[in-house]
Amino acid sequence: MSLNLKPQTSCKWDLVSLGEVMLRLDPGVGRVATSRTFQAWEGGGEYNVARGLKRCFGLRTAIVTALADNPIGRLVEDLMFQGGVDQSHVRWVKYDGVGRTVRNGLNFTERGFGVRAALGCSDRGNTAISQLTPGQIDWDAIFQTEGTRWFHTGGIFAALSETTPMVAKEAIEAAHRNGVIVSYDLNYRDSLWKSIGGKARALEVNSELAPLVDVMLGNEEDFTASLGFEVEGLGDIAEHHGELDTANFRRMIEKAVAKYPNFKVVATTLRNARTATVNDWGAVCYANGQFYEARPMPGLEILDRVGGGDSFASGLIYGFLAEKGPQWAVDCGCAHGALAMTTPGDTTMVTLPEVERVMKGGTARVLR
Repeated sequence: MSLNLKPQTSCKWDLVSLGEVMLRLDPGVGRVATSRTFQAWEGGGEYNVARGLKRCFGLRTAIVTALADNPIGRLVEDLMFQGGVDQSHVRWVKYDGVGRTVRNGLNFTERGFGVRAALGCSDRGNTAISQLTPGQIDWDAIFQTEGTRWFHTGGIFAALSETTPMVAKEAIEAAHRNGVIVSYDLNYRDSLWKSIGGKARALEVNSELAPLVDVMLGNEEDFTASLGFEVEGLGDIAEHHGELDTANFRRMIEKAVAKYPNFKVVATTLRNARTATVNDWGAVCYANGQFYEARPMPGLEILDRVGGGDSFASGLIYGFLAEKGPQWAVDCGCAHGALAMTTPGDTTMVTLPEVERVMKGGTARVLR
């Protein structure tokens, strides 16, 4: 099944994302628990995809989210201005002065180094976006009146509260009603689910949304924890060659497509973390009944791994929106994800020519 995309000329938006945008506080090379200074970034799984498509690939994107109207929310707004994602569908919620009724999300993330793994600690309870309920967003206006080609959301948004899965379902159904392609990144986070039912609840929520999705994204943990596909040996490195073994991933994807025949595209990143700063990296995409594998990148050096999967997603989606075919799309996603992990922060700082250079096997030799 191929993706039936609306023509670009008939739509205001190439992509609209639904999700939370948090303030990331980054201790740089230090640790959260001992740092005295932090750099501020904006970030969020679904938002990062829209930002990547805007900043690196030049597409027209918008974010549907909500923020408490206080200086922290306005700082997130200011950071999003730099990212270029349209904010006309951001809901501003009145702040009570101390955060008893509504707050903005904070995300403290340290990058890790060598044998010390990256670490995230979020503070996002009772946030404005978690309180979103069905009926508050006019999805038909976004998808039909304004015109949208692609809609993206995911498992992070769905995990925020009891109401967010219902909002996601409402949005996805409206997207289908208006001929919009729907992608969903499973993005399983144990910290988000553990106090509200754990993996059982994640499986329940994501299994209800999966039959409505056209393009399903994730890694091996996402597919096993969120959709229940257990495949032995996922993520192993092939002996002797140091390359990622994709056979088990292919079996997992085949199971997913058999259970959910509505999936037109399934894509997964392949990662083996030798250390926090050296990963083996690759990707596989299933489309049109065939598998397409990106050129693997063994021994990829990582500066900041956060956002690598989101940048993979934006590169892949760009490939399909530009109608360049599944092989080009998965190559683009893999290269964009790799490059995004060479810079700090959740979001991309690279250009399309840099992505294309890596896709062609370009080296890191200095460019003058």
